[in-house]
Amino acid sequence: MELYKDAAAPVADRVRDLLGRMTLVEKVGQVNQRMYGWNAYERTEQGHRLTDAFRDEVTRFGGMGALYGLQRADPWSGVTFADGITAADGARVSDMVQRHVVEESRLGIPVLMVEEVPHGHQALDGTVLPVNLAVGATWDPELYREAAAAAAAELRARGGHVALVSALDLVRDPRWGRSEECFGEDPYLASRLTEALVSGMQGTGDTYGPGNAAVVLKHFAGQGSSVGGRNSAATEIGARELHEIHLPAALAGVRAGAAGLMAAYNEFDGLPCAASRELLTALLRERWGFDGLVMADGCALDRLVRLTGDRPSAAALALSAGTDLSLWDEVFPELGTAVERGLVPVEALDAAVSRVLALKFRLGLFEHPYAGDATQQPSATRELSARIARASVTLLHNDAALLPLSPAARIAVVGPNADSIPQQIGDYTAPQRAGSGVSVLAGLREAGAEVSYARGCDLVGDDTSGIAEAVELAAAADVAVLVLGGSSAREHDTVFDANGAAIVATGNPTEMTCGEGVDLADVRLGAGQRALVDAVTATGTPCVAVLVQGRPHAVPELAEKAGALVSAWYPGPWGGRAVADVLLGACEPAGRLPVSVPRSSGQLPVFYNSKDHGYGGYVDEPVAPLYPFGHGLSYTTTEFGAPRVADGVCEVEVVNTGRRPVRETVQLYVRRVGGATSWPRVRELRGFRRIDLAPGERATVAFPLDDAVLTSVTRSLDLAVEPGTYAIETGRSSADTRSTTLTVGPPAVR
Repeated sequence: MELYKDAAAPVADRVRDLLGRMTLVEKVGQVNQRMYGWNAYERTEQGHRLTDAFRDEVTRFGGMGALYGLQRADPWSGVTFADGITAADGARVSDMVQRHVVEESRLGIPVLMVEEVPHGHQALDGTVLPVNLAVGATWDPELYREAAAAAAAELRARGGHVALVSALDLVRDPRWGRSEECFGEDPYLASRLTEALVSGMQGTGDTYGPGNAAVVLKHFAGQGSSVGGRNSAATEIGARELHEIHLPAALAGVRAGAAGLMAAYNEFDGLPCAASRELLTALLRERWGFDGLVMADGCALDRLVRLTGDRPSAAALALSAGTDLSLWDEVFPELGTAVERGLVPVEALDAAVSRVLALKFRLGLFEHPYAGDATQQPSATRELSARIARASVTLLHNDAALLPLSPAARIAVVGPNADSIPQQIGDYTAPQRAGSGVSVLAGLREAGAEVSYARGCDLVGDDTSGIAEAVELAAAADVAVLVLGGSSAREHDTVFDANGAAIVATGNPTEMTCGEGVDLADVRLGAGQRALVDAVTATGTPCVAVLVQGRPHAVPELAEKAGALVSAWYPGPWGGRAVADVLLGACEPAGRLPVSVPRSSGQLPVFYNSKDHGYGGYVDEPVAPLYPFGHGLSYTTTEFGAPRVADGVCEVEVVNTGRRPVRETVQLYVRRVGGATSWPRVRELRGFRRIDLAPGERATVAFPLDDAVLTSVTRSLDLAVEPGTYAIETGRSSADTRSTTLTVGPPAVR
C-alpha cells in the first residue's frame, strides 16, 4: 500500500509521499479553487446531476483542490429552492461530487468542500445565526462557541469540510457596508470571540472529528480601516496601528489552531495583502509559526495582473508572498507556466500543495471522503440562534422606565423593519422557506400583546405618504414601537460584481443599505425614517425605538425624542421573538455595545481606544460618541465599588440595587499613564466577566493582572510588559469606570 494511504502514518510523511507522486499539473490543481460550486451541478426532473463544466475542470487538473460554494444559495448565485440543494439533498450531492473527483483522478485525492458560514451555513435550510455584530453585543464567547460547534456539525452533515467565517475585521468606520460581519471595534473582544469560533468549529487536537469543520478566518488584515469606509479600498495605517488593533484577533485565531486565513482585498504600502510577503510569510509564518492555509479572496489574484503585466507573473507574485489557495481567479491556473518560466521555484509550489494536502489528511478525507447518511439536527442550532438574539438585544436608554411595557398596553407598531424577515437576517444568507422566522411584529403578537401596525415609510427615500396612517395608530395607542434601521437583504434584481459584492449605484431604488459593496457616506437613518420619527413622537404617545441594523447608525433624533432606544442588530430569523421578550420584560436586556455609536457622520471615525492626545473636541459637536463602547442598560440598577489591586489581582464588588435580576458585564480596562515607549491609547479593554445577580445580591469579580493584561506593542513591534505606571479601571462601559493605579518595575524587579 502506498504510504499516503496508510492512516496510521504521520501526516507529514503521508504528504511527502503523495507529493512525490504528483505531476506539475496535479500540483497546480491542488492549489486552485477556480469554479463556482453552483456551476458543478444542475437539477433535473430525475434529481441532481454533475455538469460537463465540472467534469472538464477535474480532467484539466487531474483532480480538484477545492470547490467553493457547492451548496451556496442567494440572489448572486441565482440558486433557489426550485433548483438548489436542500438539507435533504446535501450529503448525497456532495458525495456525488466527491466520488467523481476520487474515482476519476489518478491519485484519488479528495476535494475540499468549502462553504460560506458567516453566521450559519449559507445554504438552503441552513440555520441562520444573528450576524457577528450581534454576537459581539452578547460579550459571551461560550455561547458563541456552542453555536459555532452546532453550525460546524450542520456543515459536515451536508458534506462540507471548510467554513469561511469573518472574524478578523473590526468596525473602525461604520460607513463600511461589511460592519455587520465584525465582532465590533475592539481587538480584545474580537480575539476572545475568534478563539471561541475556532474551538467550537474545529474542536481540539490536530485532527478533526466527523462533526468538526476546518475554519478559514476572514480577512487578514486591516480591512475594517479602509479609507472612507469604502469596500476594498486602501488601508492607510502604520505598522503600530496594524499590530495594536488589527492583528490581535488573527494571532488569537492562529494560537487557537485555525486551519487557515483569508488574505484581505485591501493593500498596505502599495501591495495587496495576497501579494504581501511581509504580511503572509515574514509575520504570519516566520514570526507567528503559522503552518495552515492562506486563501486568496474572490478574484483578488486577478487584480495583481495590473502590477505584473501577465497572469503567470501575478501567480508567481502571490505564491512567493505566501498565498496557498486561490478563489475564482484565472491567475493561479497559470502556476505551471510560472514554474516552467522560472518565475517561481517548484519548491514554493510544493510548500503550498503540502499545506492543502495536510488539511485533507487532518480532516480524514482519504479514509472517509463521503458524508454518507449523516443527518442534521437543526433544532439545537435554532435554539442557539434564538439565545444569541436574546443575549444581544442592547438597551441604550430608558427614560422614566418606559420599558418593560405593561402587558395591558395597546401598542402601535410602526416602521419599515417591523414585519420583514429578510431585513433582520443580514447579508450572506440563503433564501428562507415561506412562513419561517418571526418578525418583531409577529413576536409581539405571539406574546399576546394588543398590537396595531402600519409600515409608515420605506427604509430609503423620502416618501411620506404612509406616515399619516402610522400617526393615527400611534395617537390612539398607549405606546408606539418604531422599528427602524437598515437592511442587507439581497434581491433578485440586485446587480453584483464578479466576487459577489452588491453594486448599488447612487439613486438605485433598492432598499439594501448595508452588506458587502453597500457603503454609506451618511450613517443617519433615511429621510423617510427620520420624518416618521418626527411625526410619531409629535403625537405625545410614549415611543420606544428598535433599531434592526448591521452597523451603528447616527440617531441623535432618537436619543432626544424616543423614550427608550433598543438596538437589536440583525437578530436572525427568530430575532423578532427575542425583541418582543425584552420589550415586554419576559427576559432582561443583557447586550452591551461592541461599537461606539456616532453622533453624526462628520464625527467619524469614532472609537473608544483612540490615542490619548487630550483632544478637546469639535467646535460644533462633542468628541464623545452618542453611546460609548461597552454601554448597555438593564431593567434594574447596579453599583460598582472601587477596584482593589493586590498580589497581582484586581477585584471589584458589584451589587444589584434594584428589584429585578440582572446579567451585568463587568469590564476591565488598562491605561498607560507613564513610562511607555510609544504614545498610549485612552484605554484598552483587557478583560470582562458576565455575572448574574438577584435583587440585592452582591458579588466580587476578580481579574488576574498577568502579562496578557499588561502587555503592549513595543517600539520594535514585539509584545512585552513595559515598566511604568498603569491605570487599572473597572466599570460597566468604557465611559463609566473607576480607577486605581499599578506601578510595574523593570523585568528584573518583577
